Amino acid sequence: MKIYSQPERHPRLLFADPAGRIYDHPELLALGLSGYDLVLPEPDDFIPLPLGSALYVLPERHPVGLDPKTGTPVILYENPFRPGEPAYAVAAFLAPAHTQLYLSPYEPTRDGLTPLPLYSYACVGWWQGRFWATAFRSDWDVRQEVRLFDPERIEIAARRMLARFPENRLVRHLVENCVRRYHCPAARNFVLGRFEAPIPVSPGCNAACLGCLSEQPEDGPHVAQERMTFVPFPEEIAEAMGPHLRRPGPVMVSFGQGCEGEPLLQAPVIEKAIRLLRKATSRGTINLNTNGSLPEAVERLARAGLDSIRISLASARERYHRAYFRPRGWGLDEVRESIRSMKKYDRFVSLNYFVLPGFTDEEEEFEALCELISLGVDFIQLRNFAIDPLWIFEELEYRPASSIIGIKGLLSALRKQFPGLRFGYFNPYLR
Repeated sequence: MKIYSQPERHPRLLFADPAGRIYDHPELLALGLSGYDLVLPEPDDFIPLPLGSALYVLPERHPVGLDPKTGTPVILYENPFRPGEPAYAVAAFLAPAHTQLYLSPYEPTRDGLTPLPLYSYACVGWWQGRFWATAFRSDWDVRQEVRLFDPERIEIAARRMLARFPENRLVRHLVENCVRRYHCPAARNFVLGRFEAPIPVSPGCNAACLGCLSEQPEDGPHVAQERMTFVPFPEEIAEAMGPHLRRPGPVMVSFGQGCEGEPLLQAPVIEKAIRLLRKATSRGTINLNTNGSLPEAVERLARAGLDSIRISLASARERYHRAYFRPRGWGLDEVRESIRSMKKYDRFVSLNYFVLPGFTDEEEEFEALCELISLGVDFIQLRNFAIDPLWIFEELEYRPASSIIGIKGLLSALRKQFPGLRFGYFNPYLR
């Protein structure tokens, strides 16, 4: 690792004490993690921590910084301001529409730690009186910006929504669970009558994803939200979402959310709901977020009027795709066929690509991703991999097989290979 000649221009390492108080180190510089490698980010890899981001303390994990005098990584075991007190690592959970370039490195205090909760953990530091994160803005859409969510206004809108649809189970689920318990941005936008509205439909799944938000084994990461326990009727979906699609401005409804399993398992329900919605209005985009496991169902929905599909992808390599999704009876061949099914009807295809620096930007991964894109992918959503980085590398049994080109290098190479390919963070509006 190089010796940094101008440490005064580089963000300093952040650490926390056991009470959660955050400090900047007087000497050590912020290091980034790329795969298994420690990296000193370039100054232009940092941006001011975006509004709506959060800082997380990583319990029982010591931070790792760089000594600028020697160019040597240093594990910070103790708080330099309170000798004998442990120092813990700090990471940034980035606001929506921002994509991480490096992760926050840490050294476990012991073996067998419980995995960190299912958030992303970007490298963050302190410089010139503010926090800085290694990231870039990947989408200029404002649909989930924190400044647009006023809690009082949201609660008033939620009560009105319940009063308007008192017997609708889907509306009740979105209000009572998604809005009030989990503060889901998409559900909040639904009650406010704007942007993209969520439609969860499936209690079951045909995968056991390592990073599943709603179902985990006892020794897995903390479950972020409870899974829904019912299947809404097509009529309930149409009743709730028809008015949303008829609103002026850019609007969308999306099947497939974090509080459910795989929506394609409820393809007949979705198909009937799409037909009811399209009978009521031709406005707005109807989208499906999915793992792409059932291409026959995808084709059926495309015929019914589905406008776009977003397929979640942890890796374009079969061995890592299987290791992450732990699919039941399907794999990347079915994902490929689902892409073909959508393009057969000239529909829009996105990849919900989980960005994990040092893994996503490996040359071997780039080559595998290009093969998938060549099937007709229109758009890549650059979503941060919300998972404990060291834990997921171990679970995937990840072993680097080629050089790392960097997240910026990956995007540059993809743009060169596919000039018409678009990038962003959110599902794009098509109508």
